[in-house]
Amino acid sequence: MLASEIMTTDVATVGPETTVRDVVALLIDRGISAVPVQSDGRLVGIVSEGDLLRRAELGTERKRSRWLEIATPGDCLAAEYIQEHGRKVADVMTKDVVTVRHDTPVNEIAALLEQRRIKRVPILRDGKLVGIVSRANLVQALALHGTPEAPAMAPNDIEIRSAILAELGLHKWGGFPLIANVIVRYGTVHVFGVLRSESERRAMLVIIENTPGVAEIKDHMSYPSLRPPT
Repeated sequence: MLASEIMTTDVATVGPETTVRDVVALLIDRGISAVPVQSDGRLVGIVSEGDLLRRAELGTERKRSRWLEIATPGDCLAAEYIQEHGRKVADVMTKDVVTVRHDTPVNEIAALLEQRRIKRVPILRDGKLVGIVSRANLVQALALHGTPEAPAMAPNDIEIRSAILAELGLHKWGGFPLIANVIVRYGTVHVFGVLRSESERRAMLVIIENTPGVAEIKDHMSYPSLRPPT
């Protein structure tokens, strides 16, 4: 399996000038834990829940004794202040972003997530952001490990997945496509996600049913979402 076969392609992004308040609203609304930061079509950072743990609004700033504060370099204290009080994404984002190519094998991605102790990695094709692979995506792929063996991956699996995702991208029914992912193995389409209604689930299944080359559908979706309505 390659990154392009399991990645989430419906990726929300923000700009460096986006406010922290708007980022928080986006994370809650989309039910995600991180969002890539782009400037002029180039990936320049990522904002995760971890970047927002130390905030003045929460009273979670770093506390040091007077003596320890004196011993801490001034530039370190200044950087922490920006992280805790900054109002824009550029102030809080992680700039050293780990990325991989779309054709990276998933075993390499798993090793990378483990070694770097990160929860997700942006996927690039020709330097452009095309998706994200998270730990959840790897778990979804693992769930398919018991799929009946075949001599090799069907040559049209990637085309089937691309066609499904392309059709999903044309529709915005009630915020659709939602937090969902599609993995195709030997013509069988596995779809994961937490939707807001039965009609959205059925709409997704109709799109898959109408996609040429689909041999079978495995529905792993659930609803309603635990997220508050928007």
